[in-house]
Amino acid sequence: MLKHQPFVAILLFLTCFSCSTQCVQAQGAELPTRWTKTALADPIPLAEYPRPQLQRSQWLCLNGTWNYQGGKAVTSANNPTTALPFPTTTQKIRVPYCPESVLSGIQRKQEINMWYQRSFTLPTSWKGKQILLHFEAVDHQSTVFVNGQKVGSHAGGYDAFSFDITALLAPGANSLVVAAYDANDGRTPSGKNGPRGDYTFSSGIWQTVWLEPVNKEYIQSLRLLPDLAGKRLKLDVKANVGTRVTAVVLEGKKEVARAEGRPGTAFSVPIANPKPWSPDSPFLYDVKLTLTAANGQVLDEVMSYAGMRDVNLGKVNGVVRPLLNGQFVMQLGLLDQGYWPDGILTAPTEEALKFDIEYTKRAGYNLIRKHMKTEPQRFYYWADKLGLLVWQDMPAIWYPNEDTLSTRAAFRSELKAMMDDHYNSPSIICWVPFNENWGAFDVATITDGVKQYDPSRLVNGNSGFNNNPSYQKAYGDPKNGDFVDTHIYVGPYKASEPDENRAASLGEFGGVGLFVRGHMWPVENNAYAYEPTKLALTDRYVMLLDQVEQLMRYRGLSVAIYTQTTDVEHEVNGVLTYDREVEKMDTDRIRAVNQAVIQAGLRLVVKKE
Repeated sequence: MLKHQPFVAILLFLTCFSCSTQCVQAQGAELPTRWTKTALADPIPLAEYPRPQLQRSQWLCLNGTWNYQGGKAVTSANNPTTALPFPTTTQKIRVPYCPESVLSGIQRKQEINMWYQRSFTLPTSWKGKQILLHFEAVDHQSTVFVNGQKVGSHAGGYDAFSFDITALLAPGANSLVVAAYDANDGRTPSGKNGPRGDYTFSSGIWQTVWLEPVNKEYIQSLRLLPDLAGKRLKLDVKANVGTRVTAVVLEGKKEVARAEGRPGTAFSVPIANPKPWSPDSPFLYDVKLTLTAANGQVLDEVMSYAGMRDVNLGKVNGVVRPLLNGQFVMQLGLLDQGYWPDGILTAPTEEALKFDIEYTKRAGYNLIRKHMKTEPQRFYYWADKLGLLVWQDMPAIWYPNEDTLSTRAAFRSELKAMMDDHYNSPSIICWVPFNENWGAFDVATITDGVKQYDPSRLVNGNSGFNNNPSYQKAYGDPKNGDFVDTHIYVGPYKASEPDENRAASLGEFGGVGLFVRGHMWPVENNAYAYEPTKLALTDRYVMLLDQVEQLMRYRGLSVAIYTQTTDVEHEVNGVLTYDREVEKMDTDRIRAVNQAVIQAGLRLVVKKE
């Protein structure tokens, strides 16, 4: 890429509304989206249930207006031992939008030290329960206090974490303080949100905060592994010792299979005639899990879902290609950076979060490469439900050769946490540890490690290994993993070719820009190449895809990812403008050529080895 400089309860609403009535005044949006106004007016933004694959009926959203103190002059938020006091009147911020965004209500530059505070009162029906406090993502070091007592700390900007706060709660109102510290110095995974990432910095709380009541014995985590060929769904449930788990697989309301097992020991549910999940038919089974004690008492019940699909490599007419459910499907997609002019890393609303996926489907693609960031669980839910394959990047660390003991350990730890968070989504078919040698170290070892940790997916160790930042020696092709992957702008000439063990991927190409006045970020805009009109850009795209088809047919290419879904700040090479208002090409023609290439790939299957 270019480098230039389920529901909300009435009680939930009433609990959060009192603080949100203290209006947060934001500066005018530099480039508003159609969702900006709604997001600013919503007393509880992004109030949808945040964890669709481990869902309980009771929960309390803590998004909304919080008290805030931040900046370089405020007390350090780097692993403090005591909570910062908050005066009666203090600045307000809207969670979960980062303080650098217009939707946060304060729109700062780079905060480094961030202190958040709000009060909450638990529903009376939760009496006697254990109370879990969940954070979907906070960038980067977080320290949490409840009623002045330190609960714990967490390091990592892209993974979810939780604390049991039961012992610190008081009757009535409780005070929650979150200290977030983000040096943004390139020594922790930060992707484009870093010193060399060249977009607006973002920091602090940027995904949903919420509370959940559970019994003392409860389902703590769940791993789902589809085995389509084996006609079974493998489950690994973490819960208290001495309990039993019953898993029921549902098709709508109809039970199709069930099995029992114990926490800590993997077990399988046989599915006689499994319906395969694919982009063309994204069928999802509902999964009901019940945790019971030895005497049969129900301790916990959660709902989840699963898509039955297999992904691996195989030879098709002598060429190594990726197979989905045993068949070669040409993977044709968009580089998706997930940036927003109003929310930066956070989509303004659920509708907005879903919009990019819906457009990608409508334009005839079957893949997105989620580039240099992760998304909330609900993004992957929509990819699962609507049917898009996902390549998931690990956000880059920029300076792995400085303070190597800590920087490299942070990368490895957060890579594992990212994989754990999103393991259950059938849409994710490939992990991408490194991009264009950015912060690359031990690439071959890490690629093998990722494959060993999750053998059910493909691994692309260093996408675009032919490119390299000037400040670091290139690691290059790791020679392992599942793909030979180069980036070529504008391309797609001389794209990767497969070898004996790996499929060929064109991990990025295109990047052709179009200026659309009134819909551009107010900086000097650029792209790899330009076209003057929508018609000319569409014609050029069709020509590029015709060339991709030639490479697929005669050079063994199996994946092509066009840059990019939307314009992003200074880049004007999106299929959509940054505000998502203008389709920069003729979408009907884009869909037609995309589908023609994918269909041509299906016709290649003469003999599988």
